[in-house]
Amino acid sequence: MQAPLRLVALTLILAAAAAWPAKADDYPNKPIRIISDSAPGSAVDVTFRMVMDRLGTVLGQQIVPVDQPGASGAIAAHAASESIADGYTLFAPAISLFIALSGKAENLPLMLPRDFLPVGSLVAQPMFICANSASGIKSLPDLIERAKKEPGKISFAATGIGRITHLTGLLLQSRAGISLQVVPYTGGPAAALTDVIGGRVPLIIEGYSGLAGAIQAHSINVLAVAATHRLADFPDLPTVAETLPGFAAGGWQGIVAPRGTPAAAIEKFNAALNKVLAEQDLAKQLALRGAYVDPMSPAETNAFVNAQQAQWGPVLAAFEASTKK
Repeated sequence: MQAPLRLVALTLILAAAAAWPAKADDYPNKPIRIISDSAPGSAVDVTFRMVMDRLGTVLGQQIVPVDQPGASGAIAAHAASESIADGYTLFAPAISLFIALSGKAENLPLMLPRDFLPVGSLVAQPMFICANSASGIKSLPDLIERAKKEPGKISFAATGIGRITHLTGLLLQSRAGISLQVVPYTGGPAAALTDVIGGRVPLIIEGYSGLAGAIQAHSINVLAVAATHRLADFPDLPTVAETLPGFAAGGWQGIVAPRGTPAAAIEKFNAALNKVLAEQDLAKQLALRGAYVDPMSPAETNAFVNAQQAQWGPVLAAFEASTKK
């Protein structure tokens, strides 16, 4: 074989070797990029980075968060789906990308495993239902009783139409047999909370991170939390399920991989992630932000997303039908 031909052959062999999926004992041997649709410095971004910093130590490689917000998450989803499926580019979607309104953004809602392979779960962020202190609403049963007497007259603040805050309000109305008016806000919960504290809107549904200051200052009444059980940090706070059995609603962050990613890489990443989430001091730090560690296997992650889509699908369908009347 002539020298130039040998050089070409060697180049092709090396390229093929570089593209060959890594073995479990080789992975990871370089930094791992994780794409997120959250904005830099947001509550979701801070929580994500707290976990990723420790995960990098466990895996022995740097975890590089890549924030790509915009288009309701579609930009980040597209970038992740087009990445090389070698375990070195992953995606950290929120549950809102799986239960998005149809037509809200291109290629949303996402489906597992049609669009991505499940890798694991990070945290759950249950929704808190709160009322203006001067409203006289002291509990969830109080709210339901009043709403039945005054159908359609009580409003609640939510951060955007079709987002989990709004959907929680829709589910509450459906399960409790009441009618509320949604007041949507953009740009986070700050403006919504200002209007609730000021008495312009009586209710707000939001995750703890957006309400922490107001709750600690007793500026709003916390009626219930839509968690599956009472939270250790709020032992006296009833869950919504204590009034409406089976009710649970909240944000969620997970990890998925482009289709074709080696199973060995997914399993090793999942094992390291769950090891980090088992660290008690990290769990306590996250809980202070209203984010509760929620470790899952890849199979459990897939089942969770499917269950969420089954729960929220009828709620979304009913809302979309109502907007077309």
